[in-house]
Amino acid sequence: MAELLFELLSEEIPARMQAKAAADLKRLVCDGLKEARLDHDGAQTFVTPRRLALVVDGLSAEQPDISIERKGPKVDAPEKAIQGFLKSAGVTLDECEQRETPKGMVWFAVSEEKGRPTAEVLADLIPAALEKLAWAKSMRWGEGRARWVRPIHSLLCVLDGAVVPARFHNCQAGAATRGHPVLADGDIAVKDFAQYRDGLRAAFVMLDAAERSQVIRDGAARLAAAEGVQIKPDDGLVAENAGLVEWPVPLLGRIDAEFMDVPGEVLSSAMRKHQKYFSLEDKDGRLAPYFVMVANIETADGGAAITAGNERVLRARLSDAKFFWDQDRKHTLSSRTPALKHVVFHAKLGTLDEKVDRIQALAVELSQYIPGAERDRVRSAARLCKADLSTYMVGEFPDLQGIMGRYYALQDGEAPEVAAAIAEHYAPLGPSDNCPSAPESVAVALADKIDTLVGFFTIDEKPTGSRDPYALRRAALGVIRLILENGLRLPLRAVFETAGGTGETPQALLDFFADRLKVHLREKGVRHDLVSAVFALGGEDDLVRLMARVDSLAGFLGSEDGEHLLTAYKRAANILRIEEKKDGQSYAGAPDTARFNEDQERALHAAILDVNQRSSDALEGESYEEAMALMSNLRRPVDEFFDHVTVNAEDAALRSNRLNLLSEIRDSLDRIADFSKIEG
Repeated sequence: MAELLFELLSEEIPARMQAKAAADLKRLVCDGLKEARLDHDGAQTFVTPRRLALVVDGLSAEQPDISIERKGPKVDAPEKAIQGFLKSAGVTLDECEQRETPKGMVWFAVSEEKGRPTAEVLADLIPAALEKLAWAKSMRWGEGRARWVRPIHSLLCVLDGAVVPARFHNCQAGAATRGHPVLADGDIAVKDFAQYRDGLRAAFVMLDAAERSQVIRDGAARLAAAEGVQIKPDDGLVAENAGLVEWPVPLLGRIDAEFMDVPGEVLSSAMRKHQKYFSLEDKDGRLAPYFVMVANIETADGGAAITAGNERVLRARLSDAKFFWDQDRKHTLSSRTPALKHVVFHAKLGTLDEKVDRIQALAVELSQYIPGAERDRVRSAARLCKADLSTYMVGEFPDLQGIMGRYYALQDGEAPEVAAAIAEHYAPLGPSDNCPSAPESVAVALADKIDTLVGFFTIDEKPTGSRDPYALRRAALGVIRLILENGLRLPLRAVFETAGGTGETPQALLDFFADRLKVHLREKGVRHDLVSAVFALGGEDDLVRLMARVDSLAGFLGSEDGEHLLTAYKRAANILRIEEKKDGQSYAGAPDTARFNEDQERALHAAILDVNQRSSDALEGESYEEAMALMSNLRRPVDEFFDHVTVNAEDAALRSNRLNLLSEIRDSLDRIADFSKIEG
């Protein structure tokens, strides 16, 4: 069995495109091998800033031979039809055979196709895969018409030590590669993957992105520990740096003291966004006057010159940030709100100033549902929550919106609760983001997200299966988390109407929230069918109450009594569905007790009446576990009914009465949830 090794060496591939390119290359080549009937034991891809590599193990030396069978016309078909078939199949009549089919005797042409050598197949397959590999952006270079993400330098392609004669644009594959562009010189001869990997390492190239990432983490951690500080965790920045270097060398630099009075978030953002530097923190989480950069080269001076150069560059970057900080503080945050009148939020939803008006009114209304929310502070926070969008700092660093508003509000003497609400009103931004818990922060965060959802649903800009340009799914998930994690008894339908939702908008939003809630709970291990069963009751827009029902229902169905009752429910529902369809009528009336002629009928009816009466108070008081426990009392009479009573009796009146009794079982359990939505 042979090993295929392929590498495309080019100018630097953008870090953000590397992982997808490696995955796409593996998929395209493996799909091509499958189509070419070439099995393999496994494939693995590697990517660095300058190379895209693939190794495939366990390839056979050639394709298997196959027998090709083609069905032709009937034996007694016109001569012209037979000759046409022979020509298309490339055979003579002597090479065909006759076979009996349901339509009579038919000519069949059977030929053997010999498998091609694997190297010959790969010479076509690999360039075809490269042509299909899609880049977010590509370019042309030189005088050729080739398009690739960056100019291509060379191809390496060997199968079992021999060169595969693949050609891509103006590059002919060979059996050599090159190492680090500065630290290594000359070509590296390659026969197999082991020689390729070891040769590159000797030439200062770490092929594995995971290894480069670990070197960056470990090296940065060592440098930080030596100064008594720690790296601010940032997996995304680690991955990005691993995609920028082939031989990572972490180095420690210093931040000038004159910049340390600028908010730490500003310095971190400037270093991360523009320079790809890591921020360091002290044990209390405050920004330390250091940064870690990742060089792509080892130097005789231990990186001193590189560090000094990067410190100079950073000094210029931070000078801009300090200038913005100083200029922004010359004006109060409230003085910036009129500028929002000139910023369009959406053509159909008005300006940011109009959105702030809506947020302010809604946040104040929401305060009544949020314990501890002080209305004047909520009103102030809502009015100022978008004001920092007109500052120099946020114009340069958009990721600091809200955060800078907090600093400027505190400087202006606003209450700490107001400043915190300004900073937190965008949160939570995702499932792993912290969820605000301060009352004023919760009020403004809810108002902002609900206004966005109601507005876009009203103008029919709803998310589709493939598009969600206004991040409405994220906004709905944020509302769900704010409500559930703070235990808010929020009547969503009324809130949507207060926010301006009219017509079908409130119900459309409730349906949307039901879908988002299922996704949210599925990630936490909660069964989505239980959410569907509770939502199907209709009229439920209190998420806390809904979750209490779901939790109680999950506990109930996890018990033996709950399991048996679910089985009995489905049995009763199935019988009713079949008989109602057959009879063309619904059995939903109260059974006539005078027609009961079995003790089990009487016992079941009495048990249902008793359980319904006692569980009604529990349901009204939201004591769902108590209601479920009462429902458990139905297990025995239901089981005995099905064990001893024939529902489809010969007497039509008796049959009808018993079907009505079955509907009582269904209706009783459906007061808890729609059991027909529950799986299993």
